[in-house]
Amino acid sequence: MDIQDILKAMPHRYPFLLVDRIIEIDPPDRIVGLKNVTINEPYFQGHFPGHPIMPGVLLVEAMAQVGGMLLMGSVEHPEDTVVYFMSLDRVKFRRPVTPGDQVRFELRMLQRKGRRCRMRGEGFVDGVKVVEGEMMAQLVER
Repeated sequence: MDIQDILKAMPHRYPFLLVDRIIEIDPPDRIVGLKNVTINEPYFQGHFPGHPIMPGVLLVEAMAQVGGMLLMGSVEHPEDTVVYFMSLDRVKFRRPVTPGDQVRFELRMLQRKGRRCRMRGEGFVDGVKVVEGEMMAQLVER
């Protein structure tokens, strides 16, 4: 899925759309997406001047958005649906993400009951894990 497909499924827009491409999808169990990190990202202006590091909370948000794409694939009318994340557990940051990195997010479904689910995600840069965690989400009508 390219950016046009992502824009059709996700309500997020600049500067908060943090998924550039979906490269693998095996519904309803697994998804892999990419985030290209560039110095043009607005948060690098203040985080941190002269030492740019992608904020951890945005790494988790990007991972959640990839997971949201997996959920949106199960919805008949994604334009009428939003994914709300309900909890985060076992989140760990392993190393800083800097401009020029490409983060590969791999998520798998742990449990799904109706409109709620639990997923586990990991993010990698050049094969090295940079972030991981579990999240619970719910599909909600807009």
